Amino acid sequence: MNTSSVLPRSFRLLVTGGGTGGHTYPALTAIRTLQGRLADVGSTLDVLWIGTADGLEARVAPAEGIAFKTVATGKIRRSSNPLKMLSAANVKDMARVPLGVAQARSIVSNFQPDVVLATGGYVAVPAGLAARLCRVPLVLHEQTVRLGLANRKLASSATRIAVSSESSLPLLPAEVRERAVVTGNPVRPEVLCGHGDKAVEALSLYGFDRRLPTVYVTGGAQGAQQINSVVREVLPWLLAHANVILQCGPANVDELRSATAELDPVLTGRYHVTGFLGPELPDVLALADVVVSRSGAGTLAELTALGKPAVFIPLATSAGNEQAHNASHLADEGAALALLDEVTGPALQSAVGPLLTDPARRAAMAERARTYGRPDAADRLVDVVLSAASA
Repeated sequence: MNTSSVLPRSFRLLVTGGGTGGHTYPALTAIRTLQGRLADVGSTLDVLWIGTADGLEARVAPAEGIAFKTVATGKIRRSSNPLKMLSAANVKDMARVPLGVAQARSIVSNFQPDVVLATGGYVAVPAGLAARLCRVPLVLHEQTVRLGLANRKLASSATRIAVSSESSLPLLPAEVRERAVVTGNPVRPEVLCGHGDKAVEALSLYGFDRRLPTVYVTGGAQGAQQINSVVREVLPWLLAHANVILQCGPANVDELRSATAELDPVLTGRYHVTGFLGPELPDVLALADVVVSRSGAGTLAELTALGKPAVFIPLATSAGNEQAHNASHLADEGAALALLDEVTGPALQSAVGPLLTDPARRAAMAERARTYGRPDAADRLVDVVLSAASA
């Protein structure tokens, strides 16, 4: 879809969504991409973000110079037992939604956006409903294979529903399927531009044996005790076959570094532990031959766009078990491996081992992963946003 010839002189975009990076960063990447598209033809973008006061978006939006407002919202605590859904906490939070809708309606009415873009999270519900009440086009973006709770609530109000995977289409309610388009999940462009040699310099990885594959293990910004534990269990074996970068969470660094106390110094030199990776992340991803990680939607989007062989250890408590669905989707297609049942050292060893010893197997999985990657997802989503404005 080419919208460059009909871009307006100015465009007003209201963004809503957040709580986590999975909802926040796709929205931010779409904003940056739309700003660039408009700037290329001498147009401007005016953005307002509706989020929660304590979500990641409350830090990210102001840091990017984006106007930010909050509305009342409530978190629905899910349970397989319908009676538990009627908990006092849920009832109290659900009662806040009408107030949030009223606040969001006032914001939308005053801002008068051309489009509202909702990327999920509880705060998206009042803002999305306000868009319908104000007759403003609403574009939903779904990062996971199945629609999240917020987007399910908003689907009937949406002008367009942008999904990240072809496999999402048959899972949509039949009455909204014709409004859906596959865009992929926007990936921060800097993630796609890393250089492995820069990671070696930045992290002083001079003990790494570049003849061996490099494994990057991450449990997310805070680390994951489950992943840290299984890696520690097989660490001597792992270091005999690979270099290892372990992003373990700031609170776990000392413990994980001590795991090499009795190992040969040569093996220890192949092991780098860090609490958190910031600007170095794109370079670490470029250096990595195999990634071991959780399977959040953002992680999957980055690794498939890069074509990285991966072993996923889904977070069992993710909303709607979405991480297991994400991992299974790629594993079923030979584009990744997933530890869905037994998460132990031996299970990890049996999964990672063949990838480390067989470059051809790594290459085949990388190629399969790349077929599911959409590095142009942000541009596709911007196309959808612009088309919704002119529909």
